[in-house]
Amino acid sequence: MNSIAANICFWSALAAWTFAQSVKMASRFAVTRKIDFGILVSTGGMPSAHTAMVCALATQVGLIEGFGSPLFAVTVAFASIVMFDAQSVRRAAGQQARLLNQIVEELFKEHHLSEHKLAELLGHTRMEVFVGMITGVLVSLLIFAWFGVP
Repeated sequence: MNSIAANICFWSALAAWTFAQSVKMASRFAVTRKIDFGILVSTGGMPSAHTAMVCALATQVGLIEGFGSPLFAVTVAFASIVMFDAQSVRRAAGQQARLLNQIVEELFKEHHLSEHKLAELLGHTRMEVFVGMITGVLVSLLIFAWFGVP
């Protein structure tokens, strides 16, 4: 069977992303005692769901195709770019948004400006990316152990 339904790489990546986002939602619930489904599609926070997803994909490709295969090298390069972007570019954008929101808040006190705020939780710390990486690898290994080689 050659369909997405039988593609263990796809399901590993999706499972790792879902697990990471669910951890974020559970963490938020533990603090606020409110269920916020918006967390499931948000960026930022612990662990990095994007990192979990690409690391699960790379791990599964390595397990199936071999860790010396060109396809594994491509997925590792892809994962590296995503992880670098999460902890540098997107994190910097979030820090800039936080600063701009502070500036607008101060200006709003004296002038009539829009109260619309920029999203501040865009990127990740290195620890959030690292935990996302571990999450992705572990989810992928569990799925591989459960379902084996297709």
